[in-house]
Amino acid sequence: MRSLCFRSRTPPPSRTPLAAPAVPRGLPDSSAEGMVESSVAAIAKWDPESPSPRAGGAGSIFLEDRAEALRFLQCVHDLRKAMHALVAENSGSGMLLQGQSSMQIAMKRLQKELCHVLSADGACLDPESVSVRSTGSICEDDGDSGGEGLPPPSMAMTDLRFIVECMISSGYAKECIAIYTVVRKSIVDNAIRRLGVEQFSASQVNAMDWEVLEVKVKCWLDAVKAAMSLFAGERILCDHSFCASDSVGELCFGEICGDGATRLFKFPAIVARRSKKSPDMIFCLLDIYAAISENWLGIELMFAFDSTSGVRSEALASLVRLGESVRAMLTEFKSTIHRDSSKSVAAGGGVHRLTVYTMDHLCRLADYGDTLADIVTDCSPPAKPSLPEDYFDGSDSDEAPAPAISLQMAWLILVLLCKLNGKAEHYRDISVSYLFLANNLQHIVSKVQASSLRHLLGEEWVARHARKLRQFAENHERVAWGEVAASLPEDPRAAISPAEATERFRRFNARFEEACRREGTRVVPDPKLREEMRASLERKVVRAYGEFYDAHWLTVGGETSGAISIKYTPEDVGYYLASLFSEPAYSGSEQSSWPSPAVSASSPSPSSRWWHPRSH
Repeated sequence: MRSLCFRSRTPPPSRTPLAAPAVPRGLPDSSAEGMVESSVAAIAKWDPESPSPRAGGAGSIFLEDRAEALRFLQCVHDLRKAMHALVAENSGSGMLLQGQSSMQIAMKRLQKELCHVLSADGACLDPESVSVRSTGSICEDDGDSGGEGLPPPSMAMTDLRFIVECMISSGYAKECIAIYTVVRKSIVDNAIRRLGVEQFSASQVNAMDWEVLEVKVKCWLDAVKAAMSLFAGERILCDHSFCASDSVGELCFGEICGDGATRLFKFPAIVARRSKKSPDMIFCLLDIYAAISENWLGIELMFAFDSTSGVRSEALASLVRLGESVRAMLTEFKSTIHRDSSKSVAAGGGVHRLTVYTMDHLCRLADYGDTLADIVTDCSPPAKPSLPEDYFDGSDSDEAPAPAISLQMAWLILVLLCKLNGKAEHYRDISVSYLFLANNLQHIVSKVQASSLRHLLGEEWVARHARKLRQFAENHERVAWGEVAASLPEDPRAAISPAEATERFRRFNARFEEACRREGTRVVPDPKLREEMRASLERKVVRAYGEFYDAHWLTVGGETSGAISIKYTPEDVGYYLASLFSEPAYSGSEQSSWPSPAVSASSPSPSSRWWHPRSH
């Protein structure tokens, strides 16, 4: 999870805010009454209710004349100090009433200034911009302007802090906090609305079509990062403005961001509780879970106060509910595989639709490996007897058990493999059953190798299932082509009588044609497996037939009946085998599928053919 960077409550010495400079006063301060009198006169110039355009206008001292603004703050400071002294010297002085009236005027002006700085300086105090600038000093003027006619960002934040501290120290903390929270909360709430974060009830979410909800989830995912930056910037602003009082800063931050953050983190739990769940919904839930997890450290740090504990609780509740829903959907996915009762078979022993769907789903799940690992860590692993011996590599031991996510993925694939074994029994021809198992296991292994599943399951898992795949392919070859190979002598070059050679050729023709007729409708979608199976047949059938043909074609060809029995040259056999498994190679009549007899007086000699006879 990523940590959002914001400044500590206690600023380092190098970031101490600039203090308002001491302003020389025109009147001597030999007495408290004199200081009150001079301060009252200066403050009256900026009475917001004065008919004077300069004082009562809509302008801001801080935006129009910052030097004058600092003098105004100094006057308020002097007035407060003089009144304290006057109370101690002469509590019955009439200047106290005048000073109190002037202090009220000053506070009205500062309330107006506070509103100006908080709202008019939006470009300077934008929460997201403040968050970005948090890596550098926010109190030192870098000379960059906050926008046309606006002070630099650091200056605006310093002015804000001067106003807040002046109002709080003058006894107007309540008014200061009220204005600050109302203005900033309005800014944050508007920003949250612009991000598209809406408030929905459970019934509204349940009534949404999946396509509509998917759009809402995407909008939420896009909003999370910006919202976290928004909250981080607001936290920095509160820390900076109320650094003299932790409790006040915490209170303001909670009031400003609490509602927006609660709305943001409540939505995931409502989505997770949705009663209608499509299989693809698990990926939306994982995306939401990952977004909250990645921001969890920032959530804990920003909303660490008791006043914001509700936000933490809402985010945590959403994480828990999302995790429960994901685990339930994984269980339901396993049950879906179990419940598949379709008796339809893949044409030609090809890849079953259940295999394609399951592996596509698992590959997408594997892309969420880290997120799923967090979710399924506490899941009970499959019972030991459920998984075959040494189902994983050597790491699956009591000392170093396989990760829970790896066990879950392996278990789901095992459930699929068991289901495929049952579906293979629906084929009447056992050779097709073996081809079906080989094709589907090849699809599974290929998907694992090309996805994040390879990392989760391990190389030994891949190697073990690749060996099982080869066994299925060999069994298919043995059953489908065993009789073809058996039709030839064990030693193809051994001397035999012309009659026996003729019979061997006839037997080979019949069994080869029957095998091609059956195999012509069978498919091997994977190019690599297809070529491996063709190459294996070439080695075992074409080579043996070629050697037999070389040794006996002249002898048998001399007889009329013998010449008729030799229907195929080794090239013909190789041609047919090379066309297998890609598309039906045999259709229609035999005349349209098989070549004309190849043996004649002009038949090519053995030395000119492409295959290489086996040496003795």
